[in-house]
Amino acid sequence: MREALFNILLARGPAPERVLDLYAGTGALGLEALSRGAHQAVFVDEAEDAIALISENALALGFSAACQPVRERVHTFLKRPPAAPFGWIFLDPPYATRPSEKEMDRALALLGAGRWLAPDGVVVAEHEWRTAPAERHGALALSDRRRYGQTAVSIFTCTSEEP
Repeated sequence: MREALFNILLARGPAPERVLDLYAGTGALGLEALSRGAHQAVFVDEAEDAIALISENALALGFSAACQPVRERVHTFLKRPPAAPFGWIFLDPPYATRPSEKEMDRALALLGAGRWLAPDGVVVAEHEWRTAPAERHGALALSDRRRYGQTAVSIFTCTSEEP
């Protein structure tokens, strides 16, 4: 699935300068973005062991200087304005802690209300195929959705107007 996702993203153009990996876990998506040409990745996860693992993985892959791990709840992080927008934003809340699609929809709403996404950027939301997020979140609108077995990926882009 990751290979297919990055093929979709890179078909839109080259990797962006900055990427944001929310609910980062191992950091796999942000690190993959760096390996595909992104210059900086910010990783947000509330688990101390996840942040340590991201740092270890970045070091092993030679990306330490390009990585900024942040130990914080995603919703808290997104309530502050970003220093600069991101070209790709990855959103993958753990399925087990999400009793409904609300966790993802709340994060997407914060992203859609802020200045997190660059004008030509995308938000990639990974979720169980049966619990798809809403198609609109402020300035974010669904542009594509793909299913890979039990997992689906919803891709959002910025629109010039909010509903």
